[in-house]
Amino acid sequence: MVANPIETGTGDDDLVEVSFVMPCLDEAQTLPTCIAAAQRCISEGRLTAEIIVADNGSSDDSVKVAEAHGARVVSVTNRGYGNALRAGFRSARGKYLIMGDADASYDFSAAMPIVEQLRGGHDLVMGSRFKGEILPGAMPWSHRWIGNPVLSWLGRRLFRTSISDFHCGMRGLTKEVFDRLGLRTTGMEFATELVAKAALGNMRISEVPIVLHPDGRSRSPHLQSWRDGWRHLSFMLLMSPVLALIVPGILIATLGLGGMAAVLFAPVIGVGSPHMGPHALALGGLFIVLGYQSMTMGIAARLFGLEAELGPAAPILERLSAYVSLERGLVVGVLMFVAGAVTVGLVAYMRIKAQLGVDEVARTINYMIIGTTVCALGAQTVLMALFYSMLDIGRQSRRP
Repeated sequence: MVANPIETGTGDDDLVEVSFVMPCLDEAQTLPTCIAAAQRCISEGRLTAEIIVADNGSSDDSVKVAEAHGARVVSVTNRGYGNALRAGFRSARGKYLIMGDADASYDFSAAMPIVEQLRGGHDLVMGSRFKGEILPGAMPWSHRWIGNPVLSWLGRRLFRTSISDFHCGMRGLTKEVFDRLGLRTTGMEFATELVAKAALGNMRISEVPIVLHPDGRSRSPHLQSWRDGWRHLSFMLLMSPVLALIVPGILIATLGLGGMAAVLFAPVIGVGSPHMGPHALALGGLFIVLGYQSMTMGIAARLFGLEAELGPAAPILERLSAYVSLERGLVVGVLMFVAGAVTVGLVAYMRIKAQLGVDEVARTINYMIIGTTVCALGAQTVLMALFYSMLDIGRQSRRP
């Protein structure tokens, strides 16, 4: 291994080109293998580098083992995969950061293609297990054929990137890019946040094939399939609410409006039956309410992303927020609710005071459904106006 100049006492950070960062929680059994592999990469690639073990509160001898094998240990109090990696990256002194799990599932000695891609100007270099090789026993079948492919497919659609393996634990990035991205997540979803923000920021991303080995642990892995899979999925939806919530909401609401219009204009165009109208109208109202709720929740998710710095800038939303206020939202919502309530009240009055024929009863039911739908939309508008104003408090404090 080429000696790390910092470890030999020169104190010159500029001489460190690569920092290998390994998040660690009770990995004393596999750390020697991982550190030795990184040292081989450093020696064979003639790198000036350092090896960092970001210890996340290990109860075994991980810290002693790491130090005994020449790694620098960074203690991370707050638990979580993302917390460990962010702390390791912050303490790193290299120009390039190579990350990988400390369970011996990734071979750090094969990291030179990642380093070369970073030297070539790429901002983020992803390892791809699917373009490389997954050795027998290295990945559960549900992860290989369902979890990872489905989440990676969704990530490619939401963030307009061609990455084949969103959740590969071995990857590299520049220290400058890490400082620019403002990564926030604390758990396993950190892997998704890194790719999503890099893709949304139009950064240069490439992939290199890697081999995934069976891990060397004698205990169960930290990864929990359903919990961590859900954290990845929910974070993807939060990062791209326009495609995940707003666009589907528009489509659903449009379908509902079309259904309502078909019922209301059926007598004019001479088609349909007044007895079937209420059923189709109720279904259309349901679609409108669901679509509107999806749209408003999508906007709320986007505002939360801006507040928490979890997504890219939203200039259109910023301009709209200058015109949309809590007071205006409350006024619009209350007016919608009152209009719907008046419609419902008039229909109820007509039903009580008059003896109506079959056709007239069907038409009053239609108006009752329309009125209740408008009431629901008005109430949703009021509630979302209150919620939007709460989300906007932090952003307002930062505005010049």
